[in-house]
Amino acid sequence: MTAKTEYLLEMRNINKAFPGVQALADVTLKVKYGEVHGLVGENGAGKSTLIKILSGSYKMDSGEILLSGKPVQISNPAQAQSLGISTIHQEFNLINDLSIAENIFLSDFPRSTILGWLDKKKMRAEAENILKTLGLEIDSKILIKNLSVAQQQIVEIAKVLTKNAQIIIMDEPTAALTDLETKRLFEIIHNLTLQNVAIIYISHRLEELFQISDHITVLRDGLWAGGAPPSEISQNELIRLMVGSEVKNLFPKEKVSQGKIILQAENVNVKGLLKNISFKLHRGEILGVTGLMGSGQISLAQTLFGLHKIDSGRIMIEGKLYHPTGPISAIKHTLGLLTENRKEEGLVLDLSMRENISLANINQVAKLGYIFHDQEKQLANKMVQKLDIRPTNVERTAQHLSGGNQQKVVLAKWLAIEPEIIILCEPTRGVDVGAKTEIYRLMNDLVKQGKALLFISSELPEIIALSDRILTMRSGEIVTTLDQKEATQELIMTYGVGGKTVG
Repeated sequence: MTAKTEYLLEMRNINKAFPGVQALADVTLKVKYGEVHGLVGENGAGKSTLIKILSGSYKMDSGEILLSGKPVQISNPAQAQSLGISTIHQEFNLINDLSIAENIFLSDFPRSTILGWLDKKKMRAEAENILKTLGLEIDSKILIKNLSVAQQQIVEIAKVLTKNAQIIIMDEPTAALTDLETKRLFEIIHNLTLQNVAIIYISHRLEELFQISDHITVLRDGLWAGGAPPSEISQNELIRLMVGSEVKNLFPKEKVSQGKIILQAENVNVKGLLKNISFKLHRGEILGVTGLMGSGQISLAQTLFGLHKIDSGRIMIEGKLYHPTGPISAIKHTLGLLTENRKEEGLVLDLSMRENISLANINQVAKLGYIFHDQEKQLANKMVQKLDIRPTNVERTAQHLSGGNQQKVVLAKWLAIEPEIIILCEPTRGVDVGAKTEIYRLMNDLVKQGKALLFISSELPEIIALSDRILTMRSGEIVTTLDQKEATQELIMTYGVGGKTVG
């Protein structure tokens, strides 16, 4: 090791308070050169606040930050970048209508030595060279909007490497990646660590942390709760440190007697999206749907909710033909849809919990175009209590809630309409282990009430544990239906990647 100190980064006794909340109290984080350092904790534990202090978005109240043993002051994001600290957020910071090269060099375009004009040829060549080192050989003139999520993530990594980043913060980097794309990302991370780049890796997927991390630090309620190399701590112990108590059953599944068929699809086709989709969903059933990203699961949910026009086939609800024409028609037919992306599709972030919860049920709290705020507040308070949403103040804006509580607000919005069929798209994505368990228990409660759940998830352990039956999709088709007892991750993946077909 050529470095003079053991640690590339030391954050010592960091304190940060907001009105009424002590977000961090004497938190210390130490990261070695070339280390992948996992950072975990429940939503609201202080992870985001700590990272925002490191990246210059927040100023700490007290404490000390050292880089290579030398104290530094970080007042803003530009200063953090100049010190070699960069963040890759879960929601990428890319401009869709600009090219790959333009995004990579957006803040520092290469210029000609003579007149100082933008040197597009040099920019593209440098962009393609750095992308090649990351394993992506692609024309850098391609627009960002034409890339896959995994390719966009590589562009984000390329951006920070042009700024000579020595510490890269990755926030939920695999949330929208397939297993194969995740494996490739891990290879990129490994190659970066060989160059002494340190990675602070934030994820709620504990199995990933054990696979990729050299050390894991746990925060709980704004405090340092513990830390160790993965080889020295079990997953159960890690969860205990996160939640403050033992979680005996990560996937609480209750056996529920199934009722009559409530939703049925017969040979449904949507051009370019779905092919010959047929399935039955019973009352009291959790029907899992999984497959590689882009296999058609989300298109299926959107079609049932009337966002795509059916070209052929039919859908029936309670034995009667259902012609989905849009969300209003879906709601009238007792369907609720928890969308894949809660921040872009499920919430209006600038509105309060009260306003978000009433959005799908506005007719219950409004008349002749006038919203009765007392009724709206009463409805919101009822749902907040039912789902144990924190904080309980329904005037709190959605953007200031943790990820798990944001997800609960979206669920509250749909449960307020009292749906009989609930479509859940990635309901636990980006939420902590405690919130996941709460969502699983809520799912059990719903099917015990006779509701029917279509449960779409890319996380195979939860699909297998919670579903009564599992549909595996590939290229817009259902390639197999498995009972829970026969389903394994290996079998589902074999069908999903094309190793097997029905029949």
